[in-house]
Amino acid sequence: MLKEERLDYILKKLQTDQKVLQTELSSDLQVSEDTVRRDLEVLAQSGQLIKVRGGAIPHSPNPYSFKERIRYHEDDKKHIARKALSFLHDGQTIIIDGGTSTLTLVQLFPPNLHLTVVTNSVPIVAQLIEHPVIEVVFTGGRIGKDSQTAGGMDTINMLRKVHADLCFLGICSLHPDAGVTGLDLGEADVKSVMVESANKTIALATSDKMGTAEPYKVCEITGLDTIITDNPDLPSLKPYVDLGIQVI
Repeated sequence: MLKEERLDYILKKLQTDQKVLQTELSSDLQVSEDTVRRDLEVLAQSGQLIKVRGGAIPHSPNPYSFKERIRYHEDDKKHIARKALSFLHDGQTIIIDGGTSTLTLVQLFPPNLHLTVVTNSVPIVAQLIEHPVIEVVFTGGRIGKDSQTAGGMDTINMLRKVHADLCFLGICSLHPDAGVTGLDLGEADVKSVMVESANKTIALATSDKMGTAEPYKVCEITGLDTIITDNPDLPSLKPYVDLGIQVI
C-alpha cells in the first residue's frame, strides 16, 4: 500500500472510530509500527490529528473566530445553558471564562439572581453590566482581539486571589486520557488557574468537543466535577462517568 493510501485510511478510520491505535493500524495496513508512527507524525504536522501515546485522536472542531462561533451550535448551547442555570443560587461567587457557551449562559441569567461573577471575557462583562444586581469583577490583562478575553500574568495573578464556589469553563476539547486541552497556550494557562481557584468546575461542551484534543493542557479530566452537554446519553460519554464525573 502506498503512503498516500495509508494516510487516507488512517484519516477515514479516525473519523469513524474517533481514535486510532498504532498496533491496530500496523495490523490493518500490514506495515511496521515504526511506519505507522511516521505516518501519524506526518498527519500531526499537517494539523489533521493529535498524536497521543499509542495512537492518535481528532482535533476539536474550532475553525471559527469568536464572532463566528456565537452562531455555531446555537440551539445546543442554549440547551446546555438552561441546564447550567440549576447550579446557580444567590450569594455565590463564580468564575466564568470566555467562550460562546459561557456567554449563552450569562444571557439567560434571571434579573433577580444575586451573584458575584469574576470573568476575563469582554462580551460577558458587557452583558452583565446591564444586569440589575450581579456584581461584576473583570480580571484585567491584555485583551486578545480574536478571543475577546484578557490574558497574561496580570489576569493569572488576579485569579489567584479569588476563591470561588463554581467555575464554568467553555471547552475547546475534552478527552478521557488527554484531559481538557486548548489551542492557545496563554488561554490554557488562564483556564488552569480558574480551575484551581474554584471549589467545583463545570464544563459546558457541545458533544462534538468530546473525544478530541489540542496541544495545550488545561487540566486532567478529573479536574472537572460536571460536564454539561447537549446529548448526555451518547455511549462515548461513558468513560467520563466511569471516572466519577457527573454528565448531564
